[in-house]
Amino acid sequence: MRGNDNLYSAMVGWAKILLPLCALALLATLFLFARGQNEPTEITFSEVEAIAREQRLSAPRFSGVTDDGAILSIHARSARPDATQPDTVNIDDLQMRIDNPGGSHLTVTATEGELDGRSRLARFLGLARLETSSGFQMETNGLIAELDSGLVTSDGLLEIHAPFGELTAGQVTFQVSAENTGQQMLFTDGVRLLYEPQE
Repeated sequence: MRGNDNLYSAMVGWAKILLPLCALALLATLFLFARGQNEPTEITFSEVEAIAREQRLSAPRFSGVTDDGAILSIHARSARPDATQPDTVNIDDLQMRIDNPGGSHLTVTATEGELDGRSRLARFLGLARLETSSGFQMETNGLIAELDSGLVTSDGLLEIHAPFGELTAGQVTFQVSAENTGQQMLFTDGVRLLYEPQE
């Protein structure tokens, strides 16, 4: 009887050692095979050096008030100083919003742009999209916003989807109305309107 007890105690003793070791081995196997084959396992020293050398700010936000009392806010995915132009910051995924005193607002987005601190300008480079609180949606190839006055001017042709139809124009300028009641839009240079009556 004592021999059976000794055998049972020995088996329990070995199980206490072997079972945790097997669990550790299984966990280690899971971690080893969980990585995909195409996943990079290390960063080279040259990549680390390039990241450290480049000055970059993640998720920057800028805000201020224009001369007409509109609240202007700009945010982006990242910003970095321009190596060739002093007082200029290059920006990725740029978005600007202007909230006018009368309650209307304008939103401008672009994949890239720049802020010129010396001339107080925001430039939206490439394809820029505009949307107003009054229901206008526009696309144009570049925009310039004056940060002091809140004046926004397109660089070239633009296509506009308006609540009353479709518009094309050579240029558009946005500014706060003299009475601060809303945003004035001035379309120039060959304006064409396709009017779509509302039911």
